[in-house]
Amino acid sequence: MTQDRTALSAFLRDRRDRLTPASVGLTEYGRRRVPGLRREELAQLAGVSPDYYSKLEQGRQANVSPEVLRALARALRLDAVESAYLHDLAAPAIAPDPVAQVADPGLLQVMQALDHVPVILLGRAGEILASNALIRAVLSLPMETGASLHHYLFRNPIARERIVNWSQFASAAVAGLRRDAARRPGDPVLAALIEELRVSEPQFAQWWDDHEVLEFERTIKVIQHPSAGTMQFGIEFLCTPGNPDQSLIVYTVEPGSTTARVLPILASWDPDSTISV
Repeated sequence: MTQDRTALSAFLRDRRDRLTPASVGLTEYGRRRVPGLRREELAQLAGVSPDYYSKLEQGRQANVSPEVLRALARALRLDAVESAYLHDLAAPAIAPDPVAQVADPGLLQVMQALDHVPVILLGRAGEILASNALIRAVLSLPMETGASLHHYLFRNPIARERIVNWSQFASAAVAGLRRDAARRPGDPVLAALIEELRVSEPQFAQWWDDHEVLEFERTIKVIQHPSAGTMQFGIEFLCTPGNPDQSLIVYTVEPGSTTARVLPILASWDPDSTISV
């Protein structure tokens, strides 16, 4: 497969526009017609010819060496996650694995041991592979497996009602989805999900066009539950080396906190204590 250079071109332009000559130690001469660095200025910083960089940003450069990518990452002041994203965008595309997703047995066993906190198992493109009763009670998630967590987050009004810091959490989810898309550029399910949300959800489209990129990582989620009140969780991501496409999302609580005291009561209200797979 041939890599689609559209995302690479857009990312390079976005990060170039964010820099100014002063921020990278260059002297400004004359009137400027671009919001950030000129292409030739970035080429100079990266140690490549202006013609080469122009072809790269325009999507006309088929192959890019790791050395050039590292030089561009330094010139663009990219952090570690953004740099890895740049390398993935420039890498040859790999045909996606058509095999249907099945919940990892080991991660399901971990879920069984964590029935005292909300837990959800996600697969590629945010597909819900398994969930326990507490996560469904806290978020009002659908019980059926195969549903999309991103659909819940952006298309279910309950998500905005329950998640107090919804904008922070949702924008980070978009940035993480962008990171995922670069790892699997030929994944039709992921591409269809992104296009669907871009067309139907203006907030998603705005964040997508910001070109922010993040790894899914520990964060704080604040929930306003209609019966249990305000609850605060630390969100942890666990995965196994043998199945990197699946992530076990664990909602941790501070011992002795209000949330820790309320969770057992919430669990007692819900007679369904099973894991939905």
